[in-house]
Amino acid sequence: MTDRPVNVTFYRWAGAWGPFRVRTPCGECELTADVIASALTDELRDISVHVQVQDWLSAWWRPLVAGGWHAPIVLVDGRVVSQGRVLNRGVFQEAVVRAHARKVPIRGNHVYGKAGCTHCDRAMAYLDAARIRYQRHDVVREPVALYAMLERVKPLIPRHAPVAVPQIWIDGHHIGGAEALSQLLDRTIPARVDRSRSSLSPGDGLDYGAY
Repeated sequence: MTDRPVNVTFYRWAGAWGPFRVRTPCGECELTADVIASALTDELRDISVHVQVQDWLSAWWRPLVAGGWHAPIVLVDGRVVSQGRVLNRGVFQEAVVRAHARKVPIRGNHVYGKAGCTHCDRAMAYLDAARIRYQRHDVVREPVALYAMLERVKPLIPRHAPVAVPQIWIDGHHIGGAEALSQLLDRTIPARVDRSRSSLSPGDGLDYGAY
């Protein structure tokens, strides 16, 4: 299955409208373009992103629908994330990661946590003991991991409930924290290491919603 790309539209101060013509983009537009290019090749390199660059003066009415009226304008999946100034790299990262998380379901086994978290260490110890492979994400040191976790967890918990770590996914199913993982493992047979699919895979008679 091919992941649906996140659409980024960048309107720069250039183009033509009637007798007005701008051939050289403004300095802030050039810096914004550099921020986008750098972020896509660094922090966002694992996310499929489609970038479209347009001259604002030639199509100024298009971003107006989304509330964009002052170039440079950056939209992520049709939402204005920056306008009238150089794009903030962190704001751009968060917008792209959140858009990606809304479009693409998480796959595999993941533990989102942080250094010094005893519950995170306990959860990983459970998985290690069960010989279940997983990806570890430090949400303090990796902003992209934090944005992805929040976007995926928020819809699953009460509206005003705080998000704590760890947050665990097994075979793409949200388990919850260390205690929920412990209860789940107590109800399973040891992980089958002779196959890529763990003993926690769907179809083993487990209720992944209980946590």
